[in-house]
Amino acid sequence: MTGGDKFGIVIAGHGSRDPDAVREFEALVELIKQRAPHDVVTHGYLEFATPTIGEAVTANLAAGAKQVAMVPGVLLAARHAKNDMPAEMQAAARDYPEIDFHFGAPMSLDPKLLQLAQERIVAAEAQSPNTVRRSDTCLVVVGRGTTDPDANGEVAKLARMLEEGLGFGAAYVCYSGTASPLVADGLRSAARLGYARVVVLPFFLFDGVLVKRIYAATEDLAEREPGVEVLKAGYLGVHPLMADVMIERAREAVAGRAAMNCSLCKYRVQIVGFEQQVGEPQQAHHLAVRALSAKPDQPVVAEPQYKTYVPHPIEAESFRIIAEGRDWAPFPPEQLTILQRLVHTSGDFDAVNDMYFSPGAVDSGIRALLRCKRILTDVTMVQTGLKRALLEELGIDTWCGVHDRETHLMSEQYGITRSAAGIRRGWEKFGNDVVVSIGDAPTAIAEATRLIRDHGWRPQLVIGLPVGFVGTRETKEDLRRCLQVPRITNRGTRGGSPWAASVVNGLMIDALNGLAAEQAAVPRDDVAG
Repeated sequence: MTGGDKFGIVIAGHGSRDPDAVREFEALVELIKQRAPHDVVTHGYLEFATPTIGEAVTANLAAGAKQVAMVPGVLLAARHAKNDMPAEMQAAARDYPEIDFHFGAPMSLDPKLLQLAQERIVAAEAQSPNTVRRSDTCLVVVGRGTTDPDANGEVAKLARMLEEGLGFGAAYVCYSGTASPLVADGLRSAARLGYARVVVLPFFLFDGVLVKRIYAATEDLAEREPGVEVLKAGYLGVHPLMADVMIERAREAVAGRAAMNCSLCKYRVQIVGFEQQVGEPQQAHHLAVRALSAKPDQPVVAEPQYKTYVPHPIEAESFRIIAEGRDWAPFPPEQLTILQRLVHTSGDFDAVNDMYFSPGAVDSGIRALLRCKRILTDVTMVQTGLKRALLEELGIDTWCGVHDRETHLMSEQYGITRSAAGIRRGWEKFGNDVVVSIGDAPTAIAEATRLIRDHGWRPQLVIGLPVGFVGTRETKEDLRRCLQVPRITNRGTRGGSPWAASVVNGLMIDALNGLAAEQAAVPRDDVAG
């Protein structure tokens, strides 16, 4: 910048339906303006509130800024700081190519935030007429909870640093959502540790729906545990230390010193249990609720608009031939999409003669895909065969652990195949809320039926269609007799990963067509309201 150029800071907030949260965020922005009087400071929100981040950028440039630092006004680097806010900055850079944009680090475990947490804890202790040693006190730190283990781990690190730095007898960590333990469970566990006092510290920037829930759960704990003194510490809130950290983040961004947590970022390196997400596209997910408060006539959550599945013309011609190629009347109508796709995959009209569907299997599979939105496969080839467009439109995730390090370790330690170990890991990770599709390994079917019979696993649907001559017939027959779960399989040696993928594709097509038909039957006013 030249000496006359203005420096711009855009504070990018999350946004909230709670007006208290929005009010406090804007109070912090005013404090930042006071402490950085020579800079252009504007603010915007990802979701629910206005102005949007794009509008904040426009306002900043209109005030004369020639270089802009976007600072995430969120705690820790999870999806919002890694995906959504960078997407907003990229959009701004495309719209204003003549402007230098810089992205700041989010609010991490800065020494100033530790000092602020200390202030909140001391203030909470001062509310009590009792004198209790810190060594007789358990500190409970409540984080937001995300799908990112790095961000969740930072909350645990904060708790440990406060425990040792302030001399607490113990520290316990819980989360308001997504991660476990949840608040109520964490508070109960902390109360049972035997300490005379429990101090609950919400590791949140501002008030809002979640903080109010945390305080309500804290009050419930105090009523249930009269023998334990329970104190509510304040969240971080509006404070000069907070303002200074955000200003520092902006300065660091422009200087190229923004310290991101890339060394443990699940999108960049293989983190135990999250290996599948290395290199995953980092896409914004907030667009449906951007500036929602400015649209009172809109629903709280935007209603997805589903369209009937339209095949490629060559695919459509193939299915016309298949529909006319044999008599389909003996087959139940709900099975036809799957059966005809199996003919399309195998090139053999007789492939459907050996298929077995347990009663209600198709309906169970469709409902599971729409509710659980997760498919577990034995090999990556099944994953590859699933139609990407359908997965994205229905919001369905897939998981296959066959190549993960932990799967290899389990395979070696337990003396089982990697496919079987992958199924066991899927059972541990996802429990019952999953559709299982097996297309390669008879040992994967054997492991699934063992877990179902011996350990009470109840996946929503098991598709077992491996190909081969060793153990294939036997494991398929065992799956057919496994009455505890809905299942789709066949008799004999034929099958394979494309077959297993075709069954899931058929289920997804019927699911999408069903949603589109339901929406078409509902008047537009009802859908909008």
